[in-house]
Amino acid sequence: MNDVKTGAFNKQFVYNLIRSSLPIIGLITVCIVFNILTHGSMWNSRKLILNQIYVVMISATGVFFIMTMGGLDFSQGSIMGIASIVVCMLSGKNIFLAILGGILAGAVIGAFNAFFYVKRKIKSFIVTICTMFLFRGVIKYMASNSPVAASMKVYDYDTTAIKLGITATVLIISFMIFRFTGFGIKLKAIGAGEKATKFAGVRTDRVKFLIYVLSGAITGLAAFVNIVKNGSATANVGSQLETQILIALVLGGMPISGGAKVRFENVIVGSLLYVVLTNGLIMMGLSTQMMQLIQGVIFLIFVAIFADRESLSVIK
Repeated sequence: MNDVKTGAFNKQFVYNLIRSSLPIIGLITVCIVFNILTHGSMWNSRKLILNQIYVVMISATGVFFIMTMGGLDFSQGSIMGIASIVVCMLSGKNIFLAILGGILAGAVIGAFNAFFYVKRKIKSFIVTICTMFLFRGVIKYMASNSPVAASMKVYDYDTTAIKLGITATVLIISFMIFRFTGFGIKLKAIGAGEKATKFAGVRTDRVKFLIYVLSGAITGLAAFVNIVKNGSATANVGSQLETQILIALVLGGMPISGGAKVRFENVIVGSLLYVVLTNGLIMMGLSTQMMQLIQGVIFLIFVAIFADRESLSVIK
């Protein structure tokens, strides 16, 4: 009997080890394969690829917290758009005021989402889909005639050191919060079972509200990095960002229902894998339709592998 239990334990251990290692193996494999197929162009364009990672990785960090507790957020692209416009408008007065304005704008929209999700008890994906269209309309109205240009001062901050420094700071602080504070434990507990967590004395509504505000604020900071790179906010700024984030996190091994199996590495590995994969397909000269087909197939495979089927019914 003990031999049977030991064998089952060993099989489960090996399965979990392979499952957790798959995103890293996938990242290494994708890098090698595309570098070979592009005859070294992938490696030579590493600075360009790195420049595309910052915004996705910073924004994905906020959504990571939301998904850890079993929620979803489809409004990230619209948050990015509104915050980018605010950064552009304030950049002529003071750069630090522009950064603060972008963070505040993101936090306000996050609080707007949280109000309907937490206070009005509407499912997170429904609320954020609605706000996605709502604020996308505002963005189109403000930037449809011409892009909202930022001050020329923002280009002074378009350096690898600053963008990498902001990204690293967000990742380090978020990792410390997630791994070494009770806040991270509460998030995973809510994702694993909100009712049980509430009975344990955790003020779950308060935690959920704060997380949406925090996620919006983080994306507001990412908006500054986006404007530093692009110099203006067009009507399409932030378009499809929410899809990019979701795909990146799932590719990184993020269980779509959150819970105890979540790992912070999901953010880093997933963002790298998504950007490398996308750029590799572009460098191979594939059509947009073929790229979407390949990305869709890979996304479905990773969802099938990492979805926690016992918890899918409690996505909030």
